Amino acid sequence: MAYDSYVAICKPLHYMTIMDRERCNKLLLGTWLGRFVHTVIPVSLVVQLPFCCPNEIDYYFCDVHPVLKLACMDTHLIRGIVTTNRGTITLGSFVTLLISYTVILVSLRTQSTEGRCKDLSTCGAPITVVIIFFGPCTFTYMHADITFTEDKMVAVFYTIIKPMLNPVIYTLRNAEVKNGMRNLWGRKVYKEAQGK
Repeated sequence: MAYDSYVAICKPLHYMTIMDRERCNKLLLGTWLGRFVHTVIPVSLVVQLPFCCPNEIDYYFCDVHPVLKLACMDTHLIRGIVTTNRGTITLGSFVTLLISYTVILVSLRTQSTEGRCKDLSTCGAPITVVIIFFGPCTFTYMHADITFTEDKMVAVFYTIIKPMLNPVIYTLRNAEVKNGMRNLWGRKVYKEAQGK
């Protein structure tokens, strides 16, 4: 997403040449392989553990750290490996996205005001989604191996609320939707003014 935005804004005339099907397939394959390796590491460690009763976790979904609490052995080393794996992936992805969008924003200084507004509008939705996703994700997966009561609330935010916000965030880029919202809010303000 960040690379696509970078090419679209910084090299618009070369976009079709750079973002050809082969490049898109390589980006997709790299993402899939990275996520596969990221998932296989903790799963392969957890599958080998002996588990005791109770077999219920105090969490909204089956995450690795709550499952590790059910193990009948010391899982300190495994928790460290899982936290390092998560931290590396989360922080690495976030820093890569930050660098990409920083390069894009710096390149906007050389453009006209109209071009700058258009490009900021293009980047606004992905940047918002990145912040809304990585904020809670970083809170949950980057802290030490301590469970906070807020972890469950934050998990609900990034697994339920954030995906629900995606369509709203990306739809607000559409001019028709923006005009419809302005008209709707304008009518509401007008009716409230009339009622007073």
